[in-house]
Amino acid sequence: MSLESTQTPQEPQLELPLPSKEPKAAKSHSGWMLWVRDLCFSAFAALLIITFLYQPVRVEGTSMLPRLEDQDRLFINKFIYRFSAIERGDVIVFHYPRNPQVSYIKRVVALPGDRIRIDRGQVYVNDKAISEPYIPDEFRDYRSFDPMVVPRDQYYVLGDHRSIASDSRDFGPVRRELIYGKATFVYWPKQDVGVVH
Repeated sequence: MSLESTQTPQEPQLELPLPSKEPKAAKSHSGWMLWVRDLCFSAFAALLIITFLYQPVRVEGTSMLPRLEDQDRLFINKFIYRFSAIERGDVIVFHYPRNPQVSYIKRVVALPGDRIRIDRGQVYVNDKAISEPYIPDEFRDYRSFDPMVVPRDQYYVLGDHRSIASDSRDFGPVRRELIYGKATFVYWPKQDVGVVH
């Protein structure tokens, strides 16, 4: 009687990692370097975003009440107008035409080539009265201004607090090259947080 030889299957061998010979001081040094690298990368990314996309600014004055209050902090998008056109109703930030060291924030009401006139506070663009629901009655101004055609590459801007704002009624339309951003979002104080319309 012959016996059949049987082989027992071998158990899989597991390779266990060898204990690290790297000293503890080197490990902590490596972790510290990673932390510094991540911090530098984050700072660089934030710098790029602030330089090319969004910039925090502070509102000074009350010409854009009721939406924007004095000392509100908001982000402006500095990149949007490289790819899209400035539109009526946009709240823009620009260098003041009479002193480019100063920045103003106003609302665009008329575009290049538009015919604008103001009759007892009512704004007409291309002979159509425009609706401005963002202006409360107590902020309206009832002065009249002669008709004009907005020149090429310029924009007619007005403050929302019409009775006190210094805007295109005083310094004329704003040249395109002076406009450097669109107001997008108020981030402080918390009661004013929200998108700018």
